Amino acid sequence: MDLQNIEHPSQIKHLSRDELIKLSGDIRSFLINNLSETGGHLGPNLGVVELTLALHQEFDSPNDKFLWDVGHQAYVHKMLTGRTGQFATLRQYQGLCGFPKRNESEHDIWETGHSSTSLSAAMGMAIARDIKQEDHHVVPIIGDGALTGGMALEALNHIGHEKKNMIVILNDNEMSIAPNVGAMHNMLARLRSGQRYNWVKDELEFLLKKIPTVGGRIANTAERIKDSMKYLVVPGMFFEELGFTYYGPVDGHSYDDLFKSIDYAKKTEGPIIIHVLTTKGKGYHPAENDTVGTWHGVGPYKIESGESVKKGSSGKAWSKVISDSLMDLAKTDERIVAITPAMTVGSKLEDFRKAFPDRLFDVGIAEQHATTVSAGLATQGMKPVLSIYSTFLQRGYDQVIHDVCRQNLNVIFGIDRAGLVGADGETHQGVFDISFLRDLPNMKIMMPKDAKEGQNMVHTAVQNDDGPMALRYPRGNASDEPELGDYESIPIGSWEVLKDGEDLVILTFGTMIPRALEAAHSLEKEGISVRVVNARFIKPLDHNLMHQLAQEKLPILTIEEHALQGGFGSAVLEFFEVEKLPFPYISRMGIPDRFIEHGSVDDLLEEVGLTVEKIEQEVKEIVPTQRKRA
Repeated sequence: MDLQNIEHPSQIKHLSRDELIKLSGDIRSFLINNLSETGGHLGPNLGVVELTLALHQEFDSPNDKFLWDVGHQAYVHKMLTGRTGQFATLRQYQGLCGFPKRNESEHDIWETGHSSTSLSAAMGMAIARDIKQEDHHVVPIIGDGALTGGMALEALNHIGHEKKNMIVILNDNEMSIAPNVGAMHNMLARLRSGQRYNWVKDELEFLLKKIPTVGGRIANTAERIKDSMKYLVVPGMFFEELGFTYYGPVDGHSYDDLFKSIDYAKKTEGPIIIHVLTTKGKGYHPAENDTVGTWHGVGPYKIESGESVKKGSSGKAWSKVISDSLMDLAKTDERIVAITPAMTVGSKLEDFRKAFPDRLFDVGIAEQHATTVSAGLATQGMKPVLSIYSTFLQRGYDQVIHDVCRQNLNVIFGIDRAGLVGADGETHQGVFDISFLRDLPNMKIMMPKDAKEGQNMVHTAVQNDDGPMALRYPRGNASDEPELGDYESIPIGSWEVLKDGEDLVILTFGTMIPRALEAAHSLEKEGISVRVVNARFIKPLDHNLMHQLAQEKLPILTIEEHALQGGFGSAVLEFFEVEKLPFPYISRMGIPDRFIEHGSVDDLLEEVGLTVEKIEQEVKEIVPTQRKRA
């Protein structure tokens, strides 16, 4: 069957085993070739080819509900639901999304850019199905990494209690982005190495009934004996004690095993977990032998060697700038402890782990736990640094409020991927953290303009003994690469003037500073004098400089790569009201009140109007009007 001709999963319903095996090979070749051009989540999808084909052959999507968790493993699902022809646009501006997308296909019934949500959503769908007296299957496909998340464990508890019919596919490849950690991972390892539990259970009943004379009496107690035997066969019996029927482990690359287990699950009342073992990256040697997560999500690469195709970027990655500074400071400050929720690789903490193996803790996909662990460390005089993506910090928000800010603890939040992140799209854009952190008492927020200032901000945060501090930094590379050392503490709440000007003041920070400076220098040639201020502290604002601006009565333009609602510009407006100062003319540029989809960062900045040209245009509209009023 030609992949390009598949428009609906019903077209694969009657394929033979041999035809499925051939189609599996075609899909892997397609993914390896196409993702070498576009980049994307290669490893996870090479591992679920047979599983996805088996699910679509045995179930009836979209009537039966598939929930992919995390959604980066849904590429094959997209191909089988008519989107193969769009893969040249994968994760590109206005192209195919890298995660399930409800408005992209009727087969994408749940959007999962964040992990561990599928079981809760599946429970909601199962409840709705039963209330409406409908007859269909609800099938969440959850990775073993996602299973470590707190929401997944809460959902298991509820599903097992309610005994709703649900078929949970546990896709176990021993990895999330990088190798998994924790007790759940260790328990699954024991399951992987054990015998197939349901085979033993069924075989035991058959053998008991065959015993002459006493077979009948023993058969009457066979079920009780089977239930007792499971404690010997499956270590811990975690899932069965929660109320699930456990089936597995199953070879996720064997169609015979997959079809047998799915058939068993369809006949089982109540919730069942099929434990499927897959190999991440299967079929492509560099990805299949990846032990650190390099091939989880990749940019373009050379197929023959697996070598990355670099796009000519210079400078050190921002994540590396911050982690190297932290590691350098940790050499002389034993209070520093790094915590990460399954992002050791993404946040470039591998070297920190090697240097200080007893002072880095990867807690798994558990942002709430990571935040409160950090709070607990701070109560004991340590300097915890929680390295976390902006989009994932959202998941620990209650703990930021209740456990950190309320107790005014010295926790440092290293907020990675702050701002637009590009190809991962709306579920990952880091454009809300200022809004949800700025309103919290005791919190301080800062963002550097360059790597040197970033190093000094790490030093400043470590030296701070007055409550929590958030250090934001973007995805991508810094423009400079200074040597480590010679740190300077930055006075908290202080800004700096980068360029003088008399007609208008731009207040901005971080990634927007180069654009603001370029616009200001260009406007200078047209007779418009623009002052550019590095507002590196978003909270607190520079009290003295703001009062000075009030006295000068210059118009103000705030620019931020962040949501306008509740963002930095809002803070500037609020300052004049709180301080009872006369309002100058204030205009704000930032991200509008909507979710921003995937594409390159430059494309997205163009879309939301955060370009040098738009800044110049905005200034040109403000200055003449304000000159007339003056």
